[in-house]
Amino acid sequence: MLLYNHISGQAVAGQAPVVLIHGLFGSFENLGVIERSLSEQYQVVNIDVRNHGRSDHSDEMNYPLMADDLAQTLDNLGIDTAVLLGHSMGGKLAMAFALKQPQRVSKLILADIAPVAYPARHNNIFAGLNAVKLDAITSRNEADTQLAQHINEAGVRQFLLKSLLKQDDKFSWRFNLAALQANYQQLIGAPLLKGCYTGPVLFIKGGDSDYILPEHKAQIMQLFPKAQAKVIQGTGHWLHAEKPAAFTKLVKDFLLS
Repeated sequence: MLLYNHISGQAVAGQAPVVLIHGLFGSFENLGVIERSLSEQYQVVNIDVRNHGRSDHSDEMNYPLMADDLAQTLDNLGIDTAVLLGHSMGGKLAMAFALKQPQRVSKLILADIAPVAYPARHNNIFAGLNAVKLDAITSRNEADTQLAQHINEAGVRQFLLKSLLKQDDKFSWRFNLAALQANYQQLIGAPLLKGCYTGPVLFIKGGDSDYILPEHKAQIMQLFPKAQAKVIQGTGHWLHAEKPAAFTKLVKDFLLS
């Protein structure tokens, strides 16, 4: 399955392209600020993963399949080796790809995610999305009102509403809600528990987030023995959106190291 991709910047001799991979319920637009900054010095490929954004929908969704999607997309673009930068679910996809095809990854950047299984954190989001009566609403405000019955955080609702598509006066979600819900346990599970990626790896943690914890260190070092970590204080799980300048500086410094 080829993934929708948005390419910016110019290919530079001796520099691997940077591939950006968004998180659950997102799309390539989520990393747009990072893309624009990096594209001043690198070719950047910003993708929509399967069942998200403009990429194809499928009933099946797990990290080995998603890693194969990425491989097929890079093959189609003629990219042999790339830097992978993934946030949350996108980070797990980047890990799975690096563990499966380490020779194709020059560096790995993982934003606020560890290679572990997590408890369910999105039940209220699924409840809110399923509560939206797509065939009856006439505006985004109506959708927001229905989401608010289950999701208190206005920022989360606005993030989800970015994927509400209107065509011919009909609304639909860009993401494949049914498939995301059906495969949710796969998505919150560990990406791959075998293999080893010995290239440079940077984990960037949100200082106020609990997605990367001290008890994850052993698993991280087993799979990624050259991993290093940085913390952006005063940020949560959406660290790249909350402090994009600090996040981008860490990424650029790592790419130049």
